Amino acid sequence: MSDTIRNTPNDSPKAWPFEEARKVVARLAASGKTSALFETGYGPSGLPHIGTFGEVARTTWVRRAFTELTGLPSKLLAFSDDMDGLRKVPDNIPDKDRLTPHLGKPLTQIPDPFGTHDSFGAHNNARLRAFLDSFGFEYEFASSTAYYKAGRFDAALVRVLECHDAIMAATLPTLRAERQATYSPILPIHPHTGIVMQVPLEGIDAVAATVTWKDPATGDRFETSVKGGACKLQWKADWAMRWYALQVDYEMSGKDLIDSVKLSSRLCRILGGQPPEGMTYELFLDQDGQKISKSKGNGLSVDEWLTYAPPESLSQFMYNKPNSAKRLHFDVIPRAVDEYTGNLDKQRAQPDPANPVWHIHGGRLPDHAGSPISFAMLLNLASVVNADSPDMLWGFIHRYVPDASPETQPLLGRLVSHAVAYYRDFVRPEKRYRQPTAMERTALEDLATALGAVGDTSAETIQTLVFDVGKRHPFPDLRSWFAALYQILLGQREGPRFGGFVALYGVPETIALIGAALARPAGAA
Repeated sequence: MSDTIRNTPNDSPKAWPFEEARKVVARLAASGKTSALFETGYGPSGLPHIGTFGEVARTTWVRRAFTELTGLPSKLLAFSDDMDGLRKVPDNIPDKDRLTPHLGKPLTQIPDPFGTHDSFGAHNNARLRAFLDSFGFEYEFASSTAYYKAGRFDAALVRVLECHDAIMAATLPTLRAERQATYSPILPIHPHTGIVMQVPLEGIDAVAATVTWKDPATGDRFETSVKGGACKLQWKADWAMRWYALQVDYEMSGKDLIDSVKLSSRLCRILGGQPPEGMTYELFLDQDGQKISKSKGNGLSVDEWLTYAPPESLSQFMYNKPNSAKRLHFDVIPRAVDEYTGNLDKQRAQPDPANPVWHIHGGRLPDHAGSPISFAMLLNLASVVNADSPDMLWGFIHRYVPDASPETQPLLGRLVSHAVAYYRDFVRPEKRYRQPTAMERTALEDLATALGAVGDTSAETIQTLVFDVGKRHPFPDLRSWFAALYQILLGQREGPRFGGFVALYGVPETIALIGAALARPAGAA
């Protein structure tokens, strides 16, 4: 059984999830509610991506902090806007032409191009649930289609009719002139084609709960009930209506939705509700600095991350500075892994709710220990031995940590496997050795001689020795000395703490590595 981390006074944790949770605490104190509803929204027009996971993870941490502060019940609702009409066919799906005839229909009324579910919306909803479940999130899934058709929004939709003029007055100034001419917050579903109709309304009857509209293609007029899923709302009005109908207490959103949050908050107040507390987080960027899009599929997927690192490292990445923009590319993975293992060691030594590990593991320490070897060190070991299997690394690891095995060190075992995969796909293709200058050659020969004189010893002793050798030679600074070691011996621009690497790899092996580098012909890989 994992150790439970001791609670601390309610006003002491300074981590950002606690700061956010205090907003909800104050909200409930003002409203008199005795439970809190946290929500995350998901637009399933494309395959779920890692940004969706980030929003659910961050909201989960705020919810957990709320529980820690109050002990009150709460729920996280993962809401899918699967009744939205499909505006364009996503780039990253098979057989795109198959979906083109269904443009404009609700996602739950469009065939699944993957052939696994009743609809495209159901397929993407299942993908969302699958990867949230794989991380152990506690949530309740909600389908917009199911809520509309079951009548759960009927009363709120009638309220929208009652407030129609005020909603239009608030919304129209935010639209372009040509959009103002056709805008309606209420979108009837065409009874014959099933398309979500973007048409102006000719009549509104709040008592009968109906709207009247005309099909621009045929001229036919229809009177449609707003109840039972025969209509839906434009998304900003829909967001506001949902906050009002469900009494949502907290929902965060990305920087690109700041204006939408402002408008939806105003609409929620018009309906008579109080918009939720929330946080604006910065966006994830791809390797080119472009916003990650689920339709383009230009970011890392959860599956891709988990090929090269454990899930805890992804959570660590999501936890760090949510108000700062982050590049979400493969090269951020190693640092995230070592940040997680470092924080795990700190948490074991001194439990602290401000430590990301407290949030990542739900206020509990995991059963597994940390790793006695950093991921960066494992990557460099894999690089030197050109590892194509975990077994190639374990021989060196056993010398450094004699009793280590995948069974006794499960996290280390996972890191070894991930390191081999990461080295194979990202490090090896980029290795570029360079020849030493005359001065660097002399320094490397000096280092080999010095290592031969000390034999096997501690990482700290070796690190000091490497420093001393660098100081004896006319490098501009010690950073230049270590850069030379990495580039000449490892074929890469950066590397590990060199003393630790030598202790892991072995002194005789390092001496041989230096000899091989000095003997390498110019231009050799």
